[in-house]
Amino acid sequence: MKFIANMDEYNALMETSKSKLVVVDFTASWCGPCKFIGPIFEKLASENPEIEAVKVDVDDADDVAAHCQIQAMPTFHFYKGGAKVAEMLGADQAKLAALIAQHK
Repeated sequence: MKFIANMDEYNALMETSKSKLVVVDFTASWCGPCKFIGPIFEKLASENPEIEAVKVDVDDADDVAAHCQIQAMPTFHFYKGGAKVAEMLGADQAKLAALIAQHK
């Protein structure tokens, strides 16, 4: 799964993926709940090839985390047409799957 490294990559993703649902997982290597939900997110992404699923390590891409006002991990942002349509905090597998199904 692709990791977004900086604001340039983030902006490019938002520009080139306006026609599909973009799901961004804001994560950290030291975050226990992130380690739990990460493989689940990757599985959901592979089961839904019509979505664009990416991750942002908040420590490596702190500019993106600051821009998106990330306060806790994991946080998932859902974008459609370049605009945020949903947000989910935490490692709730059922809610994550439901939000993907709802917005794709």
